[in-house]
Amino acid sequence: MAAGYLEILRARHAARLLTGTLVGRLPNATAAIALVLFVRADGGTYSLAGALAAVYGVANAVGQPVLGRLVDLHGQPRVQLPAAVLAALAMTAFAFSGTDPLPLAYVCVAAAGLFTPPLEGGLRALWPSVLRREEQVHTAYAMDAIAQEVMFTVGPLLVTLCVSLWSERAALLVLNAVGVLGALSVVVSPPSRAWRSAPREAHWLGALRSPGLLALLGAFLFIGIALGSITVASVPYADDHGGDAVYGWLMAALGLGALIGGTVYGARQWGGTPERRLRLLVALLAVCYLPLTLMPDTIAMVLLTLVAGVFLAPCIACAFIIVDRHAPSGTVTEAFSWLVTTFTVGASVGTGLAGPVVQTGGALWGFALPAAAGAVSLLVLLATGRVLAAPVRGGVVAASSENDPNRAVEPRFSSGDRA
Repeated sequence: MAAGYLEILRARHAARLLTGTLVGRLPNATAAIALVLFVRADGGTYSLAGALAAVYGVANAVGQPVLGRLVDLHGQPRVQLPAAVLAALAMTAFAFSGTDPLPLAYVCVAAAGLFTPPLEGGLRALWPSVLRREEQVHTAYAMDAIAQEVMFTVGPLLVTLCVSLWSERAALLVLNAVGVLGALSVVVSPPSRAWRSAPREAHWLGALRSPGLLALLGAFLFIGIALGSITVASVPYADDHGGDAVYGWLMAALGLGALIGGTVYGARQWGGTPERRLRLLVALLAVCYLPLTLMPDTIAMVLLTLVAGVFLAPCIACAFIIVDRHAPSGTVTEAFSWLVTTFTVGASVGTGLAGPVVQTGGALWGFALPAAAGAVSLLVLLATGRVLAAPVRGGVVAASSENDPNRAVEPRFSSGDRA
């Protein structure tokens, strides 16, 4: 299992690109908790902190596909680094101005979210130019999904470490400065500088003109809803079974399950089309959410939560392959950014839905919501099976080798019947 991942990391530039992307995304991964801690330290209420975090999230959801399209049009260095600097400057302005005046605080936070660089989509666009075999690219997608789980686990710990060593303001400043350095590491690398998007047909819809991509985004909206609702449904359960410590264990188990599932999934090659495999993975994801409604004692619940997370990372890794197959020529970064946006919006919707559901029916109905959302996601995939079965063909790779002075266009990977 480890050999496959080590082979990826030993490829030239691979470790640097993965590490730089993860570091560059730290401000985004830690924004919610960093904003809450800072606002509370500045004398604001939890309601204000939540509102600012929501504004950041909405602005980020809007900015990702827009910046992704600009990357496809103008290249990574011209977009990623200026965006990272602007996002860091906006958050720095917020860190020094605080919540008074309030309109300025909202503008700064919105700008920080809007200009967050689409490093995640950019990395997936670079993999085919760094890894020359199709099966390596698919393994890299799985490793990417695993790395996300690690980042969202380690990120909050880094925030609390910065707060304990310095202050809440210092946490905002340090993490955003580190994020700029991560983006800089990526964009000055030879693969990023050499990368060029494939020729694209001018169309105002961009990547969204692909019916297959729209079908995938519809399915992943409900997967995001499932994930967001679990985080809320776990709160009343934890309150009845031990408090914050139990909640922490449940969230850690969910992340650990995703790590285990993603690691196992990426360690081997799978037969059949990725579209068919995604339907199976989503079905298993929905089924594994159902036992949470049993709400057993704490130890058993932690184990059930771990199982519930197992198929999340494989679903995400499989979706990466499908995005690559269905993205119209010249829109690969934008297409990956739309997946990020849709999943983020879904998680926010799930959080919002779970609140009144839990308030009305308790934790039981709260845990039923992710299973229902997973079932709806499966129905979307089944209903759009014909659309998903017809991926875009004949594209060209959105990359050129740094060893090719003529930057000749190379054949794009086609997932074919193996992934």
